Amino acid sequence: MARKTEIPSSSYYGEPRKFDPTFRGPVHNRSCTDVLCCVAFVIVILGYIALGTVAWIHGDPRKVVYPTDSYGQFCGQKGTNNAKKAILFYFNILKCASPSVLINLQCPTTQLCVPKCPDRFATYSEMQYHHRSNKSYWEYYRQFCKPGFDNPNKAVSQVLRDEDCPSMIVPSRPFLQRCFPDFITRNGTLTVANRTAFKDVLGETRSVTELRDAANGITSLLDAKEVGMKIFEDYASSWYWILIGLLVAMVVSLIFILLLRFTAGFLLWFIIFAVIALVAYGIWHCYEEFVALKEKPSADVTISDIGFQTDFHVYLQLSQTWLVFMISLSVTEAVIILMLIFLRNRVRIAIALLKEGSKAIGYIMSTLFYPIVTFLLLAVSISYWAVTAVFLASSGDAIYKVMPSQPNCMYANLTCNPETFNKSNITKVCPGSQCMFAFYGGESPYHRYIFILQLCNLLVFLWLVNFTIALGQCTLAGAFASYYWALKKPADIPPCPLFSSFSRAIRYHTGSLAFGSLILAVVQLIRIVLEYLDHKLKGAQNTFARFLLCCLKCCFWCLERVIKFMNRNAYIMIAIYGKNFCTSAREAFFLLMRNVVRVAVLDKVTDFLLFLGKVLIAGSVGALAFLFFTHKIPVIQEEVPSLNYYWVPLLTVTLGSYLIAHGFFSVYAMCVDTLFLCFCEDLERNDGTPGKPFLMSPGLHRILGKGDQSPKKSKG
Repeated sequence: MARKTEIPSSSYYGEPRKFDPTFRGPVHNRSCTDVLCCVAFVIVILGYIALGTVAWIHGDPRKVVYPTDSYGQFCGQKGTNNAKKAILFYFNILKCASPSVLINLQCPTTQLCVPKCPDRFATYSEMQYHHRSNKSYWEYYRQFCKPGFDNPNKAVSQVLRDEDCPSMIVPSRPFLQRCFPDFITRNGTLTVANRTAFKDVLGETRSVTELRDAANGITSLLDAKEVGMKIFEDYASSWYWILIGLLVAMVVSLIFILLLRFTAGFLLWFIIFAVIALVAYGIWHCYEEFVALKEKPSADVTISDIGFQTDFHVYLQLSQTWLVFMISLSVTEAVIILMLIFLRNRVRIAIALLKEGSKAIGYIMSTLFYPIVTFLLLAVSISYWAVTAVFLASSGDAIYKVMPSQPNCMYANLTCNPETFNKSNITKVCPGSQCMFAFYGGESPYHRYIFILQLCNLLVFLWLVNFTIALGQCTLAGAFASYYWALKKPADIPPCPLFSSFSRAIRYHTGSLAFGSLILAVVQLIRIVLEYLDHKLKGAQNTFARFLLCCLKCCFWCLERVIKFMNRNAYIMIAIYGKNFCTSAREAFFLLMRNVVRVAVLDKVTDFLLFLGKVLIAGSVGALAFLFFTHKIPVIQEEVPSLNYYWVPLLTVTLGSYLIAHGFFSVYAMCVDTLFLCFCEDLERNDGTPGKPFLMSPGLHRILGKGDQSPKKSKG
């Protein structure tokens, strides 16, 4: 590169900028930037690998996958005595206070692995009575007793004291591999096997509601499981068509971007008016449905009256639902129209930038496929974080606690050793007490700092995710800057601009990208901690604490948005000039401040137009999926799979289409941001004379109000 001759240019903020008058594209003779942060980033990655290795050594995912009985053995684990006993059974579920206690395996009753849950009401005393005439009663009941116990004639009091067998069994069904009472609501009354009451081992009548209180919330969880199973069945039946829908969305997005290359102005105005027309049609349709249902007496029920329903078709039979839809769409339509009225000139400027962006993407088509690289890197980061988190959570040894049969035992809940428990003094002081498995944990330094290690795992995960995004932004910015600063397009565009930009970013600017990513990751971690504290304080009465927490959440949300905006522009400057992060961020900030009016035009109006494009693509593919899954397309009605909820594949296709469109349009957004910063630099560097001609297109220069590009008389 030619020797730099530094000449000052005017600046409204900070020190005067110094430019290279021969600058014609991203600097190639670079040096490494933010080396210390690069070294720290590499060390952290090595430490993260070490953390994952230690977690893998100490952790055991089986503790998460399999339930554990009172002896610390996994239910359903192959190669053990419990291989065919995959379900956990609770001797006395009435001792369990809540579902969270059950799921966390801390219910103060004996827990046993069984092959299946009981399907009838019975007590131990009833079994003893019937056993004398029919041995099958004991054969059925013994499968819920401790292994090796085979004395049905043992006194009931001694059996209950030693917890050899459960005092009673109730009809149950497995949920999360645990036996829970089989609650069924009939005519508004809670029942278990058509009973509302039952007798315990002492002959006392107990209400089914006591079981419900002991397992509070289980009915809703069971309903959720049932819905989940139906959703899983729908995915299994329709996955093929979902993939076809997502493929259609990808093809439509590619076609859309190719059309932007040649008809950007027409297509963008078409998007605007198409979205307005679609929303207007939605308002009219909602009004028609509202008027039609308003005349039906059964449609006057409110949404709050029927509560949550898994069948969404129920809501569509209510007039209030269509009224809510109509109001929401009307507000959306009004906002879009008002924005177009007041920002019509700025919309024209944004369209001009998008036209220029479509040309850049047309010359560097490989940039459209870079989001695949970002997706793969993010998938690796997310997978590693999730696996490490699971292994950390499952780290620890089995901890056993003393569970006495008497409430006043002085050794209650103390740690014990099951191998030496029977020889200890505890059994003499507290007769009938047992050493039962409680949870997984430990007293070593590693186990004491599991929570800190989880926070470190989360912080490094956020750092890697933000670094991956930063790498993509810097790579795309370098490629598009190569297009802008080419004097003759496309002849002067360097070969393989995307690969060259990626290589420069990795080789020279890993430290700078890691620096900006770390700042953002720390802010995001603080936001997560604040959200956690807010969740814990929801029931607190301290109004001031809640208010302060709300203010902190708002402040850090704004700070995260500002940092994301500044980082994005800093990465563009890094890609162009190859300077360190702080210098690039400062220069980007001052450059944007000198063009603050244009920034307001670009940042929101362009994003708004791209958002309309995403909505149009997702809405079109979603409408097609709706017609297909609701049998509205006569030609292929027989191909439609039988579904429990048609909205499951419909929402999946619609959301997936939006994400696919977002991936393609994110390249467009990065292109426009890069071209805008290059445009601002171009105005400050050049004056349109033959010696310093503008590198922007004539149309872009004209529409931004800078007049034509006629050469100016050079000043001596």
